[in-house]
Amino acid sequence: MSTPSPADFAGQHITVAGLGVSGISAARALAGLGARITVVDGGDGEKQRAAAQELAAEGITVRLGDGATLPEGTDLVVTSPGWKPDSPLFAAAAAAGVDVVGDVEIAWRLRESPSGQPAAAWLAVTGTNGKTTTVRMLASILAAEGLHTAAVGNIGTPIIDVVLGQGRDGAQPYDVLAVELSSYQLHWAPSLRAHSAVVLNLAPDHLDWHGSMQAYAADKGRIYEGNTVACVYNAADKATEDLVREADVEEGCRAIGFTLGTPGPSQLGVVEGILVDRAFVENRQQQAQELAEVSDIAPGSGTPAPHNIANALAAAALARAFGVRPAAVRDGLRAFHPDAHRIQHVAELGGVAYIDDSKATNTHAAEASLAAYEHIVWIAGGLAKGATFDELVQKSAARLRGAVLIGADRALIREALARHAPDVPVVDLDRTDTGAMSEAVREAARLAEPGDTVLLAPACASMDMFVNYNKRGEAFADAVGELTARDH
Repeated sequence: MSTPSPADFAGQHITVAGLGVSGISAARALAGLGARITVVDGGDGEKQRAAAQELAAEGITVRLGDGATLPEGTDLVVTSPGWKPDSPLFAAAAAAGVDVVGDVEIAWRLRESPSGQPAAAWLAVTGTNGKTTTVRMLASILAAEGLHTAAVGNIGTPIIDVVLGQGRDGAQPYDVLAVELSSYQLHWAPSLRAHSAVVLNLAPDHLDWHGSMQAYAADKGRIYEGNTVACVYNAADKATEDLVREADVEEGCRAIGFTLGTPGPSQLGVVEGILVDRAFVENRQQQAQELAEVSDIAPGSGTPAPHNIANALAAAALARAFGVRPAAVRDGLRAFHPDAHRIQHVAELGGVAYIDDSKATNTHAAEASLAAYEHIVWIAGGLAKGATFDELVQKSAARLRGAVLIGADRALIREALARHAPDVPVVDLDRTDTGAMSEAVREAARLAEPGDTVLLAPACASMDMFVNYNKRGEAFADAVGELTARDH
C-alpha cells in the first residue's frame, strides 16, 4: 500500500466509532485534513453529551445512542480500540464494502513528515504484560543516545496527534518512536510495518474480545509483519518465538531472543549480574557486548524484579536493532523511573517491605510479581474477568507466608489456596467498600514477619471497589501510611 498524503482524506466521509480519547483524537485530526466526520457512540450519558457538544462546535457531527447503524455515504470507518470485531456497525460496514481501521492505522498512513524528512522509524512493543514499562525504558534509552523520540501508542498522547504534529509549525521531526500497541490496536492496523518489534509474553487475556486464545495470539503476532531489522521474542515463552516463525518479514530481518539466563548467539541475556548482547556484535558466536548492570535498571527502586529485567532486555534489543550504542543502553536504564503501581516500593516497617503492584490485574502479571520475592503476604482479589487461579497458586505456594483476600471474586482465589496451599493462613475480608484496603493492610502486617514482603498483586481488575488500578494502589499506599503513623 502506498503511503497516503493528508490530502487523500479531504472530502471523504469518515465515520469514527467511539467517543473515547482515541476516537476524539481521530475525529479532530481527520476533520482538520478536510474529511467530513460523523462520530457514533452507543452511549448517551453526561460525559458523551459534553464531548459531543465540543465536537459539534468544531463542525463535527456526533450521533449518540446508536452505535450500530452505518451513516449513509460512509467511505471509511475508524474505530476506537475497544469496539469488538463483531459489533453490528462493522457488519454493516462489511456489507457496504467499507473498510474498518483503527487510529494506529491512520497514524501509520500519515507518518511522512510535511518537511520532507524521512518518516520516523517505529520500534513497536506488545505483550500481555510489561508493555508500558518496556516502551518507557526504550524511550529513555533512545533519548540517552541523543535521538528525538517519544513513547506513544497505547500510552500518553494519541499517536495520530504525535504523527500529525511532527515537523509542523517548526516542530522537530522525530527520529524514532517507541510505540506501545495493544492487541486491539494491532487488530485494526493491517498495513503497519515496524522497523523492529517485540512480543514480550503471551497469556490468556481479553478473550471475550478476541473470541479465542488463537485469535488473541494472532493479533499480537501482527506486530512482526513486515519488520525490516529485528523480530524480538522471549526465549522463555515459546509462543512468542512461534509468532516470529510465522511472520512474513522483509528479507534480512533477524529473530533476536532475550533471556534471563546466559544468552546464546543472536540473543541478549544476563551473565553474573550483567546485561549482555550476543546479537548485535561482529562475532556473535564467540563475543558478547556488556550493556549494563542489573543494578542500573531504575536505580533507587530496589532490586529489579525478574520481569523488569526481561523488559529491560527487550528494550535494549530494540534499541540495539536501531543502532544505539551500549553506553546509551546503560544511561537510559539508569535514567528510567517506573510508573506508579508497578512493583513500587512504598515503605519498609519493622523489617517488612510493602510493595504496590496494583497494575498486576491478571494472573500472568501477578505470577511475575510473586516470583520477585522470597516470603510474601499476598493481598489479592477483585474482578476475576473469567480467570482461574489454580496454576498461579501452585507456582507461588512455597513463597506465601499468608494471604489477605478482598473484592467481589475473592472466593475463587480462596478456593485455589485451599486446594494448593492449605497451610497458608488466609484472611477473607467480606466487604467491598474502599475502606477494605486499610483493613487488608492491617491484617497483612499482622501476618508478616521481619524479612517478609507485603505485596499488593491482585491478579484481578479493580472496578468492583475502585475507579481503576491507580486508585487501588493509592488506597494501599495510604493504608501503609496509616501503619507508619500508628507506629510513631
